[in-house]
Amino acid sequence: MPIYKKGQKEDPGNCRPVSLTLVPGKVMEQIILSANTRHVQDNHVIRPSQHGFMKGRSYLTNLISFYDKMTCLVDEGKAVDVVYLDISKAFDTISHSILLKKLAAHGLDGHALHWVKNWLDGQAQRVVANGVQSS
Repeated sequence: MPIYKKGQKEDPGNCRPVSLTLVPGKVMEQIILSANTRHVQDNHVIRPSQHGFMKGRSYLTNLISFYDKMTCLVDEGKAVDVVYLDISKAFDTISHSILLKKLAAHGLDGHALHWVKNWLDGQAQRVVANGVQSS
């Protein structure tokens, strides 16, 4: 059942799907999540710098870690540049293939390009022609 989030109510992209899950399904999800989490932690699959979707970590622990690293670099007399990006809607109206070609031309390595391509594949692609936007 779609639940309205924000924006125009007529746009399906402004709704999020919600489904009622049976209790046995929820229990199974927790068992699988627990096993996967244990495997990831025991085998050091995720770097210590990962904060999103990690138990006991959040944007706040990420910010504290970042601030600590930056202040250490400044204390050592090293130059520090920081760029903040909000990419939540940045790719809605541009051609993904053109963006990937330009990133490759600017020297983005294969792994990073692959990550960007996978991320873009999950984004809504809208085409703007003559000032009219369509999905």
